[in-house]
Amino acid sequence: MVKVIVVDDHPIFRLGLAASLAEMDQVELVGEAATAAEVLDLVERTSPDLALLDLHLPDRSGLEVNRWLAAKYPDVKVVVLTMSEDHHAAVAAIRDGARGYIVKGADPTHIERVLESVITGDVVLDYGVAQGMAELAQLRATTVSSPFPQLSPRELDILELMARGLDNQTIARELVLTPKTVRNHVSNVLAKLNAGDRSQAIVIARRSGLGEAEQPG
Repeated sequence: MVKVIVVDDHPIFRLGLAASLAEMDQVELVGEAATAAEVLDLVERTSPDLALLDLHLPDRSGLEVNRWLAAKYPDVKVVVLTMSEDHHAAVAAIRDGARGYIVKGADPTHIERVLESVITGDVVLDYGVAQGMAELAQLRATTVSSPFPQLSPRELDILELMARGLDNQTIARELVLTPKTVRNHVSNVLAKLNAGDRSQAIVIARRSGLGEAEQPG
């Protein structure tokens, strides 16, 4: 039996998902959590094989939980739960170690197929997510020799989106981070670039070729 936990703050959704899992012969639901804070105890108590993880939790981004699980419990395979438009979130989660994703409202047959694929070692993508992964790889290729070796990969992501003209709230939505986390990253970027303010950082970034995807012409 594959031991599964569900991490989602909506009780009605968890109830429906639990009912779907109960119909699967090789799946056993061993625990549920509504917040990121509950995940540590749940994982330690149940030793799951797989975690179904909502990326929008009330106390912390599910992406942070995904990274924590990848670092501390690499044997726990993570499948993220997203809304249909959350391809950016799914891309970020898979980049950080998730093995696939399920759109909320998917039928039980699809859920079972995804779980079976992930358990056997596959990574489950659809066209939108695969395209996003390709775009991310292209972005990495253009920034690998960037003049900003002092920036972390996440800070490069932040700077790229800043250079495209996105504000902190929009960046937070794009990367599924809290606004506070984005503000902290922006502060670090400004300090590392010796930029006096956000506008100066954007000018520095654009002179180095960042943000060109959103520029006119």
